[in-house]
Amino acid sequence: MSVAELRRIVLFRHAKADWPQVTDHERPLAERGRLDAAEAGRRLTDTGIPFDLALCSTAVRTRETWKLAVHEFPHRPKTVYEERIYEASPGELIAVLNETPDDAQNVLLIGHNPGVQGLAEILSGSAEGDARERMSRRGFPAAAFAVLSFSGTWKTLEPGVATLLDYWAPSE
Repeated sequence: MSVAELRRIVLFRHAKADWPQVTDHERPLAERGRLDAAEAGRRLTDTGIPFDLALCSTAVRTRETWKLAVHEFPHRPKTVYEERIYEASPGELIAVLNETPDDAQNVLLIGHNPGVQGLAEILSGSAEGDARERMSRRGFPAAAFAVLSFSGTWKTLEPGVATLLDYWAPSE
């Protein structure tokens, strides 16, 4: 694979979490979150992107979101549970993505706000259609995802180099 090939990143915020008396890291999904996670999985499948790698926060709600979403996929990509994604800033998320092996062309990152939304905004130097307007209008609610593309190696991923191709959020 040429390192200049088009790469895709999907930034996926965990689905709606519940608020039981547990630490933030241990918060599970709410019932609505479980439904939205499965719907997001179907929508991710509809993109036709064959994911090579999923990078998932270690928080309970992100792991549950991923388990429900990936159940809808035709094949399960390699999954890495990464502690650094939990409470990460956009810059910290870029650092994690910069470590991605170049044989991974399509990567899904399952994380948290405000980092995921900030990263989508920072990376996208351009956008197709009305994706940016829809993302700006809706924000990045639970279970939303943004699809971005860029050319180059993962080490060259930096602010402004990607194109926002699509955005999806569950209806309120």
